Amino acid sequence: MKKIALIGCTGNIGGQVAEIVRAYPEQFSFSALACGKNTAKLSAFAREFHPAHVMCEGDVFLPQGTARTEDMNELFADCDIALIAAGGFAGLSYTLAAIEAGKEIALANKESLVCGGELVMRRAQEKGVEIVPVDSEHSAIYQALGMRRDTAFSRLVLTASGGPFLHKTKEELARVTAADALRHPTWSMGAKITIDSATLLNKGYEVIEAKWLYNADFSKIDAVVHRESIVHSLVYFEDGAAIAQLGYPDMRIPIQLALTHPDRLPCSEFLKLEEIGALHFEKLPVEKFPCFSLALSAGKEGGTCPAVLNGAGEEAVRAFLQGGIAFTQIAETIGDVLDALPRQNASCYEQLAEADRSAREAARRILYGK
Repeated sequence: MKKIALIGCTGNIGGQVAEIVRAYPEQFSFSALACGKNTAKLSAFAREFHPAHVMCEGDVFLPQGTARTEDMNELFADCDIALIAAGGFAGLSYTLAAIEAGKEIALANKESLVCGGELVMRRAQEKGVEIVPVDSEHSAIYQALGMRRDTAFSRLVLTASGGPFLHKTKEELARVTAADALRHPTWSMGAKITIDSATLLNKGYEVIEAKWLYNADFSKIDAVVHRESIVHSLVYFEDGAAIAQLGYPDMRIPIQLALTHPDRLPCSEFLKLEEIGALHFEKLPVEKFPCFSLALSAGKEGGTCPAVLNGAGEEAVRAFLQGGIAFTQIAETIGDVLDALPRQNASCYEQLAEADRSAREAARRILYGK
């Protein structure tokens, strides 16, 4: 039985991990669960799955045999794999702690590689820790590479649904609401990542992730719009061959594969090619969605820039969801913060955390004047 330490257990990904554990109780169990403030859901999970340890903010009711901890070393001590699904910059500290514990990582937290890619991959190599991607796009690439991140390739192509606003004009984008942005055309996800998908910031993040996961130069990573979300990404090889991974939009497949690789277990319904009709691909309209270009520029610049990008983005998305700014001001805020803060090298977590803090403070000054 594989024991899982699930970080971010009460979010969208965490709930789907729980579904998988319920479906295969002889294969998986939870050794530890961690979340932010949703202690009611954590309590329910603890009563159902009886982990040895939990970590959370606030009061939580725990069954006998489950202990609350504030020590990440305890959180990862007894697991076989750490599934990091915490949202935002906060996930980076858990990823680094799991690496220091020498645990295999199923990584669903984009920000770990967006903000700290160089640090995370260096420490993982030094500790001999395997990182398996959970993002559907990176799982698709991982599968196309034969479940080896060191397989040689010519080019990586990430697919994007384009979000709910692909064909809107710039003038129309200035008037969309948070409710509009949360209506993703193909995927069911948490609020933050859904907004990031609408701005295409999320696709920029995935390009940065691809650089670190597959040791790829940015010149070898492309992104295209694929509205149907059936082709989850593809890889080109030197001889011109392209291998893609296809499936319905269902996060349970990449989540479960990250837990079972190289083996597979029944999970989702088989793709019915005769029923899905034509598949379409088109150029990413980067001129209309500046968040994508901001992400690529920050990723190429490196150092603390990606952490600044992310910190500003988290604050701007929060303001948009609360009705405080227009959709187009998300990109404006991120760009203003990147322009305002100095470029610095980053060799440790503390430098990245300081960049994150500074970016949030700068974003709040821009957004709220304080």
